Amino acid sequence: MDPVELADYADLAIRDADVADGTGAPSYRADVAVKDGRIVSVVKEAAAAGCQRPRARRELEAEGLVLAPGFIDMHAHSDLALLRDPDHSAKAAQGVTLEVVGQDGLSYAPVDDRTLAEVRRAISGWNGDGDDIDFSWRSVGEYLDRLDHGFGGEGIAVNAAYLVPQGTVRALAVGWEDRAATPGELDRMRQLVAEGLRQGAVGMSSGLTYTPGMYAEDAELTELCRVVAAHGGYYCPHHRSYGAGALDAYAEMVRVAREADCPLHLAHATMNFGPNKGRAGELLALLDEALDAGADITLDTYPYTPGCTTLVALLPSWAGEGGPEAVLGRLSDEGTAERIRHDLEVTGSDGCHGVPVEWETVEISGVTVPALTEYTGLTVREAAARRGEEPWTTARRLLVEDRLGTTVLQHVGHEENVRAIMRHRVHTGGSDGILRGTKPHPRAYGTFPRYLGRYVRELGVLSLEECVAHLTGRPAARLRLPDRGVVREGYRADLVLFDPATVAPGATFERPRALPTGIPYVLIDGRFVIEDGRRTDVLAGRTVRRT
Repeated sequence: MDPVELADYADLAIRDADVADGTGAPSYRADVAVKDGRIVSVVKEAAAAGCQRPRARRELEAEGLVLAPGFIDMHAHSDLALLRDPDHSAKAAQGVTLEVVGQDGLSYAPVDDRTLAEVRRAISGWNGDGDDIDFSWRSVGEYLDRLDHGFGGEGIAVNAAYLVPQGTVRALAVGWEDRAATPGELDRMRQLVAEGLRQGAVGMSSGLTYTPGMYAEDAELTELCRVVAAHGGYYCPHHRSYGAGALDAYAEMVRVAREADCPLHLAHATMNFGPNKGRAGELLALLDEALDAGADITLDTYPYTPGCTTLVALLPSWAGEGGPEAVLGRLSDEGTAERIRHDLEVTGSDGCHGVPVEWETVEISGVTVPALTEYTGLTVREAAARRGEEPWTTARRLLVEDRLGTTVLQHVGHEENVRAIMRHRVHTGGSDGILRGTKPHPRAYGTFPRYLGRYVRELGVLSLEECVAHLTGRPAARLRLPDRGVVREGYRADLVLFDPATVAPGATFERPRALPTGIPYVLIDGRFVIEDGRRTDVLAGRTVRRT
């Protein structure tokens, strides 16, 4: 073949795919050609219409498969996994081509030496202790550069965007004390958020049931959101309650964002715990009122009822003041530990969303100390019965012996709420997937195929085209990505091919790391990261930075 003629060929032509293009429009049959990491042509009904079909060095017959933009995980906890696991099939095999990390107000930049050590301890249950990571960065830009360098300079498994974590910023500027920031400290926080956004972060996250972020009052959050808005980012809060005070907490975040004129994205926007059974409609009415008045709001959810967090997160906020070492000191003091128990079991601590803890709903999913592994898969009540002691005694032992690293599942959700919220016009998908632990939540490995398999094919809660838009075009619009999230000429070739008849999660609560079925091909930047259902050695992921 003549070299000049060869240059006219695409790298790949995907033939006769059913294209769900990410806009929510009806799907259509087309040939899609890819060259140099971008979509160069979309020829509808090429074979039937007798059109000139794209010429390519390689052709892939996609009869019976749906071609969609790569899925965007709007709430991921892969901050260190992207640096320790070049395979990262937990996400790549689901068709995820972009993850948004830096969630829930706690991550690893910006930091200094002191704050880094504190944050590593505080979220070891999410990401491990990080002993296998070279923490050579301190700023947001340096962390993003490290991700781009990836493994041997080749990159990372999937693309990544970053949110400046407000709790980490507060730890750096104020510390872990429960008090208002001084004017000087507030200025320092504004500066840190602005620097992070200038260095490429797409917005700011908060974890308002986690210390120290929860110590910020609305006026402080509003000032930081003004900075976020000025730099074109969005605010992504894990708000102050998902339980007894959930609706008030959602309303609070809407007020803060509107006061600051800042786009709002509500993280894992669920309605959990007994008081909220059947109340999703009230949340959606609240959001619709704000949207109709001109507010810029989106949200994400995972398609499961149980939640997942750290055991220490259930403690009352006063017990977390001063940081992880202070927490361990309070747990070791009999009188203080009894106060914590009373708040948990009788009053309903703010860490447990204002609802008295029900130990039979709290399942131990992961520990960092191998000697405690025997308790994973048991509820705290079951573990306590095995030990012949009260549940709080067992929980306290776990917290102390595991150095606050224990993760738990909370079986407190309501299926009717899950379905109602995922139908909403501003909904997007997010796994909230914690990848560590002996028995992690299956959402880390199964969120996106579960949407397509259970809630599209089996239950019909969403049409296929609607669901794809929720997982692709809509999150890309929230991230203000001008060339991702839609199958369109000129857009990046981050693509997934799945079988609508068989796509399903392999992950279950019993086998939480099983990979999905029905997703044979995933491309990032036009390169196969999943081919014939298997992970390749391609590392095509890079950071996606705010521009």
